Amino acid sequence: MDMIPQVHASLGEQELAAVAEVFASGWPAGQGPRGKALEAELAQRYGVGGAVAVSNCGAALHLALLALGVRPGDEVIVADYTFPAPAHAVRYVDAVPVFADVRADTGTVDPQAVADLIGPRTVGVIAVDTVGLPADYAELKSIADRHGLFVVEDAACAVGATYQGREAGALAPVACLSFHGRKGATSGEGGALLTEDPALAADARIRSSFGIGSIFDQAQVVGLPIPVFTEIGFNYKLSDIAAAILQVQIGRIDELLGRRRAVAARYAELLADEELITLPHVPQDRTHAWQSYMVTLDPGVDRAAVAADLRAQGVGCGHGTWASHLQPVYETKQTCPVSADLFERNLAIPMHAELSMNQVERVAEVLRSALKTHARPHGA
Repeated sequence: MDMIPQVHASLGEQELAAVAEVFASGWPAGQGPRGKALEAELAQRYGVGGAVAVSNCGAALHLALLALGVRPGDEVIVADYTFPAPAHAVRYVDAVPVFADVRADTGTVDPQAVADLIGPRTVGVIAVDTVGLPADYAELKSIADRHGLFVVEDAACAVGATYQGREAGALAPVACLSFHGRKGATSGEGGALLTEDPALAADARIRSSFGIGSIFDQAQVVGLPIPVFTEIGFNYKLSDIAAAILQVQIGRIDELLGRRRAVAARYAELLADEELITLPHVPQDRTHAWQSYMVTLDPGVDRAAVAADLRAQGVGCGHGTWASHLQPVYETKQTCPVSADLFERNLAIPMHAELSMNQVERVAEVLRSALKTHARPHGA
């Protein structure tokens, strides 16, 4: 039986050739020529004042909060239904994450929930483009502007998506990208901070390298420059090896996203009349990057049993993402009922650019059968 993985990176000969060039250059470490070139490409693509290539999106979120001046005891409102990286970043700076519930139809943060949570210690909001679908930034920006709050866009899953004609990653004054292995553009691991403010980018770049400037730049100076540490920074640099891979991947975004969109469209056709699931909803004013394809199961369906059936037949699947407030690490008494419900009922089925239509059809067939087998009779 051929296995159909839930996720699969689209890496090949072009990426290998780019890595070989880095090997030949003699500079595989971070903040070298390929990293600088990647940052310039990202700044141009997103039309921002600065881009900082870093080791992962969590690092970008941490650097963003530091550069924005978040202090211990400040409150930052975070979207609840997501990988918990935003709340982790808030805790990294000894601030308090306040979890905002999400919309039932999109899984993105509910602007009204954000507005209701604003208090005297609130300094900002981290919105999340949930599994590739941008949040409601027009409403969020209006709320933030009224209260003098910053907005950070966690676009980890959304490279290539759009909102009101603008690309995810350029929907807030500060945005964070991920290039993890399951994303639409990947270097295995990696991330970037994008910002309208060049000074904020410069702050993040220094902090990403232990609090000193680029060693590569200083190596080009005649003489013996001695770096000066100006901040307590971190080792968040992205290697030139990863940067070279990403330069290729960024150039392939349209191609790879086109394949994911075709997969999503075929799933929608094949599963349109399936009463035991709700398909993803994409509002008219935005497009989806399809990092994941999540269906919401009817409350009467045993999700664990469905997942076991799929995996037994070689079809990868997962729970989707997390209701962050339920994770024991946060010890919060908050409730986010919509997020908690999605956490219980969502199921992620295979989604990547390497899927064939025959595989998509097999996934749909196996899913339909499993749903029928593991649905409780109405009234039971």
